Amino acid sequence: MIITSIKLPKDVFELTAIPFVQFIPSFTTWYNEVVVGWPETSKALFNSTIIGLGSAALAVFIGSIAGYAITRFQFQRWKNIDIITWFFSLRILPPISLVIPYYALMRSLNLLDTQLSVILIHSVFFLPYAVLVTFSAFKAIPPEVEEAALVDGASRFQVFRMIALRMISPVLAAVFVLILAFSWNEYLVAFILTSKNAIPMTVHIGATTTTIGVSFDLASVRQILAFTPTFIMALFIQKHIAHGLTLGAVRG
Repeated sequence: MIITSIKLPKDVFELTAIPFVQFIPSFTTWYNEVVVGWPETSKALFNSTIIGLGSAALAVFIGSIAGYAITRFQFQRWKNIDIITWFFSLRILPPISLVIPYYALMRSLNLLDTQLSVILIHSVFFLPYAVLVTFSAFKAIPPEVEEAALVDGASRFQVFRMIALRMISPVLAAVFVLILAFSWNEYLVAFILTSKNAIPMTVHIGATTTTIGVSFDLASVRQILAFTPTFIMALFIQKHIAHGLTLGAVRG
């Protein structure tokens, strides 16, 4: 992508890889995207950030509550194992099968082309992952720890908020970061639900495909701009992600 981003359109389809030897580098595409087209690109990056953070926060919030409830309570109408199986089924459900109903729902709510619509749908898609991981993490906590707090007069909500959540905080952080990455890279839902105001970076990259073909040099520039923030974040927190997911493992 880096090599392609500094090529002229006429050089893109030639098998050249060594600047100044096989082709003359040009930063025209970078200038057009970062300087001339920066308002549109920065807006797409901003939308991706808001959508990613919002989706991750909402999915982790609801997922942690659901995961704790399935771990600590026995449901009668729907058995716990059935609920877990249902969440597993959602993980393998093709997103395309639900895009049209979600589009109709967002249109009826007058939320099309808004960040909120994409946040809500992304949260629904990634919620099963948050539930399943936090369920495993809560299951690894010894019940005696919570029982001691209940005996001391703490309410169930206080036990959940002050003990359970704190004990699995590395897991919550890991799940938050991974869902943020999932949302950042998602294209299909964002493409269907947005058209102008809430376009994220993935759709902005897809716009490089025109009636005369793909502008690979422009697509490369936008891809570099899109993956750089998450790449830098991953370098700093990769150890924490591995540590958090390890804590969420269920011991046999």
